[in-house]
Amino acid sequence: MRSSLIQLAVLVLALGLTASGCRGSRSGQEEGGATGGRDEQALGASCAGQQSFLIGSGVYDITGPAAGVGMLGYVELEQQAAGIHQRLRSRAFVIASPCNGKRVVFVSADLGMVFQSVKQQVVARLRAAYGELYSEDNVLLSATHTHSGPGGFSHYALYNLSTFGFEPKNFEIIVEGIYQSIVRAHEHLGSGRLFLAAGELLGASLNRSPEAYLLNPPEERARYAHDTDKRMTLLRLTKDSGVEVGLINWFAVHTTSMGMENRLISGDNKGYASYLFEKAKGTRYNDTGDTFVAAFAQSNEGDVTPNIHGGTDGGGRDDFESTQLSGRKQYEHAAFLYASATTPLTGGVDYRHLYVKLDEVTVSPAFTGGPEQRTCPAAIGLSMLAGAEDGPGVGHEGATCAAMHDVWSAFTCTTTTTPCQAEKPIVLEMGSMKPFPWSPEVLPLQLVTVGNLALVAVPFELTTMAGRRLRETVRAQLAPAGVTEVVIAGLANAYSGYVATREEYARQEYEGASTHFGPWTLAALQQEFDKLARSLREGSSVLPGPEPRDLCQQQSRLRPGVVFDDKPLWVGFGDVYADARPSYKRGETVRVTFWSGHPKNNPRPQGTFLRVQRRAGLVWKDVAYDWDWETKYQWRRGYCLPTLACSHALIEWAIPPDAAPGTYRIVHEGDWKSGWDGRVRPFRGTSRSFTVE
Repeated sequence: MRSSLIQLAVLVLALGLTASGCRGSRSGQEEGGATGGRDEQALGASCAGQQSFLIGSGVYDITGPAAGVGMLGYVELEQQAAGIHQRLRSRAFVIASPCNGKRVVFVSADLGMVFQSVKQQVVARLRAAYGELYSEDNVLLSATHTHSGPGGFSHYALYNLSTFGFEPKNFEIIVEGIYQSIVRAHEHLGSGRLFLAAGELLGASLNRSPEAYLLNPPEERARYAHDTDKRMTLLRLTKDSGVEVGLINWFAVHTTSMGMENRLISGDNKGYASYLFEKAKGTRYNDTGDTFVAAFAQSNEGDVTPNIHGGTDGGGRDDFESTQLSGRKQYEHAAFLYASATTPLTGGVDYRHLYVKLDEVTVSPAFTGGPEQRTCPAAIGLSMLAGAEDGPGVGHEGATCAAMHDVWSAFTCTTTTTPCQAEKPIVLEMGSMKPFPWSPEVLPLQLVTVGNLALVAVPFELTTMAGRRLRETVRAQLAPAGVTEVVIAGLANAYSGYVATREEYARQEYEGASTHFGPWTLAALQQEFDKLARSLREGSSVLPGPEPRDLCQQQSRLRPGVVFDDKPLWVGFGDVYADARPSYKRGETVRVTFWSGHPKNNPRPQGTFLRVQRRAGLVWKDVAYDWDWETKYQWRRGYCLPTLACSHALIEWAIPPDAAPGTYRIVHEGDWKSGWDGRVRPFRGTSRSFTVE
């Protein structure tokens, strides 16, 4: 539970094994000090009316170890990965504007967060390959915020607690996968156009902290019909040749349809929506050629849940069905918008980027609505331990120093809380930890314009109203330059908790307690993005800000890798432990268990742990893999004497209602590690043949 994580952190730091977070870097540490926007012109000055862009897309596997790693999101020690339901992917788009020679990268990755360590290493690899073409200024990495992916890929202790420290193998797979998706997008660049569409998606989201939302001024709330943003904004990318490059859409909703009891890797509702769209378009995941990419990106989802019936209830009989319901709603609305997207984006590409030390910002009265204020050293409150409604922890939300209702609030409010953090009963001040803070304080803020669309990239989870205020701040500066659509790109380029409005912060629900830098964080963001937007509009440059630390050589881990795999003497790896039946009907589920090896030996990026095959004459043809919705790969320890190193893989195939009748089989592929020489060797096993009627 969350209450044990602070003690666990001390153990990780004190006893951890050294593990480099720089694995695979092609150019060492990322260079700093580059100023966003060189040789600038006022926004749109050289590209007015232009509709031609260079566009390309790419997709690559970022699925880390499927077992032996804690999952990231719910911060539950018991939520350890134990298989795959769907693979995680990085979806990249490169958009360049011939009229001014500028380009931008947008990535939506099936991750809980994009950490600063990941951005640093991805940019280092891009610079090694392309020189100054890509930098921290024009590369935007955003996470979907799935809570069902392996963790351990941050360089800051707070986010590696549930994984018992840093996981170098997962980090490398994520960094390399994002990099490769961008390489593919770069290689597929071609002349094309961008089309914008937007519309409301109802019945897919619920505000999980409505009492906090109601503390916002009535006149402000009256401007909006709902207490969550229902607007989905979609960008359609099409080459002049007619080739459909893909789409990016932004819709604010948490990817928490899969609950904290889930142990199978999953992209959750947004991953499923991408899968549905890409399946409909015939996307080829393992093909290096041009293929359709559908990114269902995250926005200001801080207080927004997909569990529309409250708590953890998404409307399905289980988490899988709830994920289907939420993902399909997003897919179907995106399909409607995609088909109706006929409004072309006009103008060029531009961007601004700076680093801000967010624990030391002086916020002017223009953004506080009163006297000058300051942000605070990063800290979390008691209500963070309580969790949100769709991921409950210990205690209760709403623990505040303004109304000390229990002994814990009274204790923290009189011993640890600072005047700067106001109503927050501090349970952990990450910003004061030594030798390094447990969460980052020097954070990237980025503003990108593509034609008349502006993307506000924030390394936070903004609540609904916080996102609305920040959008309006940017819109006020950029509307005179022709920007008509402003979108929050959430969980982008780094991560450091939530941002609630000042009014919401006072209630100290989960979101307010997780607003690290205190009650004036949103005002600080508005102030800094106002500067970025003004710089874009006027064509002026911005100073880069303080360079963030690189902690790649300062990582620790407690959990060792696989020592060896074992099996009974009379079987081989890949042999069947429990076989399929001779025949099935559509709608039934095939289950086969194999003697297996630990999936941490080889996570098989761009590969698969299973194949469902159908006989076609003399050959077997693949019809499903471990990323298909109807399959599940589940790993579990299968004890056998004299060791405890045996394992089983249960493979399930829910036969679709439209499956072709015929003869099928299940194939399991994996890798086992020898205890004699330490080598990892592949294996393959097949079930009996069975018929589907």
